Amino acid sequence: MISTGTEGGKREGSTYVPALGLRVLTPLYDRAVALTTRERRFRGALIAQAVTRPELDILDLGCGTGSLTIGIKRREPSTRIVGVDGDPEVLRIATRKAAAAEVLLAFDCALAHELPYAGASFDRVVSSLFFHHLTWQSKQQAAAEAYRVLRPGGELHVADWGRPSGPTMRALFLIVQALDGVATTRDNVAGRLPELFVAAGFEQVVQEGHVDTSLGTIALYRARRPE
Repeated sequence: MISTGTEGGKREGSTYVPALGLRVLTPLYDRAVALTTRERRFRGALIAQAVTRPELDILDLGCGTGSLTIGIKRREPSTRIVGVDGDPEVLRIATRKAAAAEVLLAFDCALAHELPYAGASFDRVVSSLFFHHLTWQSKQQAAAEAYRVLRPGGELHVADWGRPSGPTMRALFLIVQALDGVATTRDNVAGRLPELFVAAGFEQVVQEGHVDTSLGTIALYRARRPE
C-alpha cells in the first residue's frame, strides 16, 4: 500500500533525480544493484546489525524498490516496518515486490527532509544506498529527521558508499560518481557520514564494517540517539 505525502517533489530547487539518474533506467535498478554491489552480503549485514530483537518499529529511509524493507520483514515477521521514498514510481515497484513476497508492508511517499511521522515514533531508522544521492545540506536535513523520529535509545543503521578500502576501490567508484554526480558523492568517498551523524546529535557513531564491490566500498554505520 502506498500513501502519498510529498509525491515526486523537488529537492533544493532541482527536479527529483530518480534511481540510476534517468527515469527510463528505473526498471533496471534492482538488477544493476544485484550485479554490482554484492547486495546479499551488505544488506544481510545491515539487517543483522539493525534487527536485534522482535517487535521493533522500523523506518526504511529512502527505501527505493523495497528490497531492504522486504528483507527485514522476512527476517523478523513481528517487525512493524514502513518504507518511505520520494519517488512514487519506485514505490509502485516496491508494492508489487512486497505482494509477490507475500509480506504486508506500508510505503509512504515523502522526502527525507520532511518526514510525515511524529517525533519518537521508531526504534530503528535504516537506510541503504540513499545518502549518497543527497547534497551535504540535504544529508544534514535527512540525518536531523532520522534523529527526530527515533525514540530515545533508538538507532540509525546505514549502508552506503564510504571511504574506499584502497586505490582500486577508489578508481571503481568513479563509475558511481559519473552516474550519481561528484557533488553528492564526495562526502561519502571522503568518509564524512560519521561526522554528519555526530553533528545531528547521535552518539556511539561507529563504522561496523565494509564490503568491497565492483563499484567501490560500501560502509556499514551504526549511530544511537541518546536516552
